[in-house]
Amino acid sequence: MQKLYVDAAAALDGLLFDGMTICAGGFGLCGIPERLIDAIEAAGTRDLTIASNNAGIDGVGLGKLLRSRQVKKMISSYVGENKEFERQYLSGELEVEFCPQGTLAERCRAGGAGIPGFYTKTGVGTQVAEGKEVKSFDGEDYILERGIRADLSIIKGWKADEAGNLIFRKTARNFNQPMATAGRICVAEVEEVVPVGSLDPDQIHLPGIYVKRMIVGAPYEKKIEFRTVRERA
Repeated sequence: MQKLYVDAAAALDGLLFDGMTICAGGFGLCGIPERLIDAIEAAGTRDLTIASNNAGIDGVGLGKLLRSRQVKKMISSYVGENKEFERQYLSGELEVEFCPQGTLAERCRAGGAGIPGFYTKTGVGTQVAEGKEVKSFDGEDYILERGIRADLSIIKGWKADEAGNLIFRKTARNFNQPMATAGRICVAEVEEVVPVGSLDPDQIHLPGIYVKRMIVGAPYEKKIEFRTVRERA
């Protein structure tokens, strides 16, 4: 199967529809699928539910889709850097499902593994537990969390071979890996594609069986969320 596409628009052709659910990889601004997000913005797909660790920052990453009003609901664990997110949430324009970070990662991993739900102590006795089933195990209370399944996963990798076997780099591995498996179809953008057999099998983070389509997105500009400097002594 030919997995490598010429650009993000071609890789997403036929996969986007209004009201769909998308799992998006990335951690802060690290390892976000920038080219694929740009293509979704250009396509104008609306009423999206997006599961992601964060919502980018204003005008960067998923912040672009918030700016264009294409997102109906966010399932996220951290959204503190996005003023437009705050504005839409407080005005009732955006539905938000806040989820503890480890729980979000496990919900996506579980969805990808075919596990519809699991019990966790995280959030017991807090607002996170409201409306959720509580069950006691060995005298301890746990809440039921549902696995997440998406219509589409969009992820960013460092290096891949032509079969889609993929390596993440450092922090980018945090959420890209579980998000990749949670989608019915996974589209990846990577910095480099090498011939099959070039990668050490023991170094593969995501087997190519999960990656249906792929693009080379390089070159990238490294964006910084916060730049903190000291005055010269």
